[in-house]
This record gives sequence, C-alpha cells and structure tokens, in this order.
Amino acid sequence: MILQDKVALVTGSTSGIGLAIARALAAEGVKVMLNGFGPTDDIRSICEELGAVHDGADLSDASAIASMMQRCQAELGAPDILVNNAGIQHVSPVESFPTDKWDAVIAINLTAVFHTTRLALPAMKAQGWGRIVNTASAHSLVASPNKSAYVAAKHGVAGFTKTVALEAARDGVTVNCISPGYVWTSLVENQIPDTMKARGLTREQVMNDVLLAAQPTKRFVTPEEVAALAVFLCRDDAGSITGANLSMDGGWTAA
Repeated sequence: MILQDKVALVTGSTSGIGLAIARALAAEGVKVMLNGFGPTDDIRSICEELGAVHDGADLSDASAIASMMQRCQAELGAPDILVNNAGIQHVSPVESFPTDKWDAVIAINLTAVFHTTRLALPAMKAQGWGRIVNTASAHSLVASPNKSAYVAAKHGVAGFTKTVALEAARDGVTVNCISPGYVWTSLVENQIPDTMKARGLTREQVMNDVLLAAQPTKRFVTPEEVAALAVFLCRDDAGSITGANLSMDGGWTAA
C-alpha cells in the first residue's frame, strides 16, 4: 500500500472526525499516534483496535504539544502525515462572549495548528515528502451568528494552510484543509443547547432550521466521508493538490 508504514499524528482523534481519519489511515498501513480526551478504557480499546499510540496532550499548552511531537518521533518516528483536527466550540453573541472561551477556541482551533505544523515541517522537508491536512469548516468560508471565535479561528486555519503550502511547495510537502459542513459529531451535538438558548429555539428547530438549513442536501456529512478525502490527500495521486480549501458541505457554500 502507498501509505504503508508512514507515521501519522492525528489531533482530536479519540472521537468524531479525527477517529474516522485515524481508522482510515490505519487501514492503509499507517502507524498512528492518537491525541484527545475521553474515558481511559475507550481510548485503550481504540489503540488496541488500530495498533496506535495515544498522547493526551492539552493542545492549549505549547509545551505539551512539543512533548507530544517528541514522543511521536521517539516511539513511531517523525510524522510523515499531520492531521490537525482538534476543535472546540462556544456559541454566544460577541458582546457577551466570555473572554476565556474566546482564548480557548483560538488556542485549540488555530494556535495549536501553528505549533504542530512548525514542529513537524522540518523533518518532512528534510525527507522530501509530507502531508498536512487541516480540518477547517464551512465556517472558514462563511459566517454564522454567535460563533465569532470559531469563525475567526477557521478563517485563520484556511489562511495559514495557504501560507504554509506556498512555503513548502518545492519540498514535496502538501498542505490542504478540508471544510466540512455540519458533521454529526459530539462537537455539533454539544452546541445545540447553547444555540437553543441564544436563539430561543427548540432542539428540533435548531436541527432543522439552523444546522441543516445551510446544507441543500438536508443531511449531515459523515465522518467517514471526511476521512476518505483526507486519505486521498495523503496519496501520491494528490501530489499536485496543495494550498486548497476543499469544501464538503452538502452545497452550503455553493450559494
């Protein structure tokens, strides 16, 4: 297999999109380091399933990220593939947006991408091959009310992706981001109560009139669909795709 024995670090990979990407990469023979939080028994089971290693680094802590990267190199090898997927959300009007929530969303969704990328890139350039795939969002292209921090962070991820792609364009390293619409994960499910409160809506109204209202397909994107695209971007077939922001949003941003 093309990706056999490559090393991948996937952040936010103990559930949702990240776990789907980790599973898809492992199926290609990739050695995977997982990152994220969750029940110990669940994480142990995932590691056994995938033959993976887990590091629970807090991605809001630059020193923890550095330690995770060092551990990956020591135990598996320097990452050939870096998937920046970890993300958190908070929903609130900007004038009442808690400053600590703003700082946390920016730290996890954007600043962590900078730290993992700057630490992974030198080895990728040295070997003349690397793949960086960032999970952005339809909110990297359009905005929604009450999500100022998330939208700012995801726009930042899209711009950062383009910049690093240009810097690494002659080094055999591609850098792309995938921008899903609403994917049915815990991140989406957990923001429903805040959206209910912010907009005065019922759960069903949030599901149908807020979340899926934006997607002409009227269905959630699946984590497996995102994972399949991520794996393709890691293949040599995708070697000329770099600096791209690839929408997977059921037509949301086509309008």
